[in-house]
Amino acid sequence: REMESFPIINLEKLNGEERGLTMEKIKDACENWGFFECVNHGIPHELLDRVEKMTKEHYKKCMEDRFKESIKNRGLDSVRSEVNDVDWESTFYLKHLPASNISHVPDLDDDYRTLMKEFAGKIEKLSEELLDLLCENLGLEKGYLKKVFYGSKSPTFGTKVSNYPPCPKPDLIKGLRAHTDAGGIILLFQDDKVSGLQLLKDGEWVDVPPVKHSIVVNLGDQLEVITNGKYKSVEHRVIAQTDGEGRMSIASFYNPGSDSVIFPAPELIGKENEKKDNYPKFVFEDYMKLYSAVKFQAKEPRFEAMKAMETTVANNVGPLATA
Repeated sequence: REMESFPIINLEKLNGEERGLTMEKIKDACENWGFFECVNHGIPHELLDRVEKMTKEHYKKCMEDRFKESIKNRGLDSVRSEVNDVDWESTFYLKHLPASNISHVPDLDDDYRTLMKEFAGKIEKLSEELLDLLCENLGLEKGYLKKVFYGSKSPTFGTKVSNYPPCPKPDLIKGLRAHTDAGGIILLFQDDKVSGLQLLKDGEWVDVPPVKHSIVVNLGDQLEVITNGKYKSVEHRVIAQTDGEGRMSIASFYNPGSDSVIFPAPELIGKENEKKDNYPKFVFEDYMKLYSAVKFQAKEPRFEAMKAMETTVANNVGPLATA
């Protein structure tokens, strides 16, 4: 049942008479799932195949032994009870915007660096196209979300390259513990053979089906704030698998710039007298400081904390703070 209903969006259909229907599907996915999967998204399959191949080779060559060592050192290969403070994943990060660190990340072959730069460029473009589709569905002017995310100079854009090696005790250790994403819009290129990603829908964990060459999209906390709760960021997790080659996952985060001011879009706010129910207004960097400390806890207290901060600031500075 889940399988057929998981929203898979054919972006090519935006160019034909099914545009309206496709936009409706995207809207429904944003309102009811917080996730959707894109096919025919315009990123060449051949590029994605190279990214997958080289990422897996890099893991085997540079990361695998290190991961096995760390597992041994932490005694995780022999755990007997549930572990709640560790993720069974091997990762490294690439930053693209405001500045790229690709040339400084150790152990990457030159052709892999070049490839990841090209991949990032394509994902960035797709992120911005998707943000405009959301604007259209929300009745915001084209470019509104991109502008909010730009802050004074540029969005924060980076990629987390993860491998989830086979795990002897998947019932005791999660590949990645349940959390919502703090940022803006997240684009994921994941293994098409090994599943593991799940999202929480109506109180149940639902598998995000692996589809070859697809890009999985999910919404972060910032879009929940900007849409004043119309779209929600959704809790998700990765289940570790016991067998096979492990699972590869490349998640690119198109987030606001650190000095971006995040607040509900005026068009999406109800009448004046309902103002107390609105989401807070804050600087993205302040949210991130809070998030990093409480990532694996519920998100509502984070919004509350931001609201309290906003009130304090407003009271201390008077009317200026809201300008």
